[in-house]
Amino acid sequence: MAFWFNVNSGQVESDDNKSQGADLMGPYDSEAEAANALQSARERTEQWDAEDREWEEGKSED
Repeated sequence: MAFWFNVNSGQVESDDNKSQGADLMGPYDSEAEAANALQSARERTEQWDAEDREWEEGKSED
């Protein structure tokens, strides 16, 4: 079973009761992963931003 995080309600939903639309993040393998969806997304975004900065800095050194 997959789990989803509803960004409007802040609730975890399962395949059995998930909402329709673009308000869902997922799917996740566990309820805990879905509950941590916003934190995981924030961490990935910070990592990607750091990688972008490193790439831009490396590009300007060439």
